[in-house]
Amino acid sequence: MGSKLDKRAVDAAAPREGRYTIWDAELAGFGLRIEPSGRKSYVYRYRTGSGGRNAPERLIVLGRHGELTPAEARRKATDVAAQVRLGADPAEARRKERGIPAFGAFADAYLTEADEIAQARPAEARLRPGSIRNYRSLMSKHLRPALGSMKLDAITTGDIAKLHKRIGRTMPATANRCVEFIGSVYKEAARQGYLPIGTNPARGIEAFKEVKRERFLSAEEVMRLGEAIREAETVGIAWEPDPTKKTKHVPKVVQRTKIDPDAAAALRLLIFTGARLREVLHARWSDVDLERGVLFVHGKTGRRPVILPAPAAAILAGLPRRSIFVFPGEKDTKDAPCPRADLNRPWRAVSGRAGLEGVRLHDLRHSFASFAAAGGASLPIIGRLLGHTQPITTSRYAHLADDPLRAVADRVGSRVAAALDGRDDGRIVPLRAGSTN
Repeated sequence: MGSKLDKRAVDAAAPREGRYTIWDAELAGFGLRIEPSGRKSYVYRYRTGSGGRNAPERLIVLGRHGELTPAEARRKATDVAAQVRLGADPAEARRKERGIPAFGAFADAYLTEADEIAQARPAEARLRPGSIRNYRSLMSKHLRPALGSMKLDAITTGDIAKLHKRIGRTMPATANRCVEFIGSVYKEAARQGYLPIGTNPARGIEAFKEVKRERFLSAEEVMRLGEAIREAETVGIAWEPDPTKKTKHVPKVVQRTKIDPDAAAALRLLIFTGARLREVLHARWSDVDLERGVLFVHGKTGRRPVILPAPAAAILAGLPRRSIFVFPGEKDTKDAPCPRADLNRPWRAVSGRAGLEGVRLHDLRHSFASFAAAGGASLPIIGRLLGHTQPITTSRYAHLADDPLRAVADRVGSRVAAALDGRDDGRIVPLRAGSTN
């Protein structure tokens, strides 16, 4: 049972990991929306027309808490409710007053805001920096030329299907990502009140089939990678200038590439935990619990615990605490802390030295899953270790779960083969009389 949205209830509403709304117990449709950042806004939800179950639902933002008191927001909600009863559609009227923006301008503003949040408050980011870069690339190469100047309410499913088909002739995965991003843009437009909730002309467009690229490192490859990391953080990895290219101011002697201690530690954590790159690079010391052997990370599925095996815990225990972030960035300061941006250069050096050309950093996560499966872990356990929210995401590792069975079958086969050949090591233990197992 809800309660009345008064000053006490509004002040007590604390932010959570995701956005949520508290609904008033007295005035139907009147609510308080709380963002993860702590921002609070008063909203009113209603259905147009006769208000039946099949009527379109609208959500109008009445104003922010602070600009409005709970009592003022309630009066505004009551006024909106009276307009709706008379057949008006206040959200639609506001949308027309504000004007519908063009797809390109709105998408650019959406990505700019997402980038600012990702840089300043990574834990609250709706989009990761890598996703933002990819979406900007899609905008530049495909979406802005085709849809950029069109108003959001003028774009049809046919327009998007035509674009999807054209891109998909040569780049099916890119075409699918374009459709996904368009859907995200329309979801944000509806959230801001420009369009009715649920508007998405990209919905229903069938995605092209994609061949998932998965690379699992063998134990021998992981050994080579470990040797390359040790070499890179100590004496450095040797390299020579390419004789076919012009290189100025480079001594004609063997050069060495060294990686910093943070890079070596971060790479090892990725190997030991199966965590995502941003989950490790954006980790904060306040989220490290060495006593329990857990690191709480903020990733694409929200806040989750990452189990720290003993070697991973030892790595964290040995790192200096120079910032609120475990791996501070180059521009990190006490007043403006920021995490490390990437591991691109260190990874190119060590993966090249280990002979792992073409292997991505994300493949370390796949490899962690393969070792877990080979060790007998079930798919649900692997999913929990990796932070998957959907079982279907973990199902890609189903074929790896056969490895423990294959190992047992191979051992049994070897013993039976030895017995058949008359060798002494083929010992077969007969079942006891009356045994049914």
